Amino acid sequence: MEKDYYKILGVAETADAKDIKEAYRTLAFKYHPDRNQETPQTADMMKAINEAYAVLSNPSKRQEYDMMRRQFGDSAYHQFRTTHSDQDIFSGSDIHQIFEEVAKTFGLRGFDDIFKEFYGKGYQSFNVKGPGFFGGGFVFFGGLGILDKVSRLLFKSIGIELPQNGADITDTIYLNQNIVQQGGPYAYFNKKTSKKLMVKIPAGIRDGQRIRLAGMGEEGKGSGQPGDLYLTVKINKPMLNKIFDFIADLRK
Repeated sequence: MEKDYYKILGVAETADAKDIKEAYRTLAFKYHPDRNQETPQTADMMKAINEAYAVLSNPSKRQEYDMMRRQFGDSAYHQFRTTHSDQDIFSGSDIHQIFEEVAKTFGLRGFDDIFKEFYGKGYQSFNVKGPGFFGGGFVFFGGLGILDKVSRLLFKSIGIELPQNGADITDTIYLNQNIVQQGGPYAYFNKKTSKKLMVKIPAGIRDGQRIRLAGMGEEGKGSGQPGDLYLTVKINKPMLNKIFDFIADLRK
């Protein structure tokens, strides 16, 4: 689909706020990932719809985008995205409430689950609690190093501790030929987290393959998700094979 926010939502350039919101509701239901599990490519369409609504439903962002369309024509989208991060686009949007309404009405997964699926660790939701009040929201981090840290410090300075996902952990396990051929349980101890795990080794696993254990990495902060654990497989060779390999290396 041509990258034009109006065409993505299927609305006219003169559409008012009500038309834009109704178009988004209709498309959010149509392209929701839970209703399109056999056609995962519709996830890209859902992301495009979310972005288009966040821009066109905001008067100042819409005005800026319209100006770029007049100035740059078909390349307006590219120009807009080079100067606007995901955080810029979704900041201040009511997309959370609209998406939640659609999801709850039809028994679908809500905003938080879908955005975590779409944007991974770059998307963070947060809650704010205090005497007599409770609230929340979401924020995007683009992995920009110092900007990411500054953003977190700013939130912390006003009493909002953003959740932070735990880091992934990588390690290596050494397997003998028997478990490689037959598969089965493998007792693993991670020194970094002091966790004992029973890892299921699939039969026929190859040297160099990685096994992912979701949520077994470092713990997150606040309500952040834990990282993942990645185990790289190394296969122990019989002594005779090691001797042959050594001789082969000498002959090279």
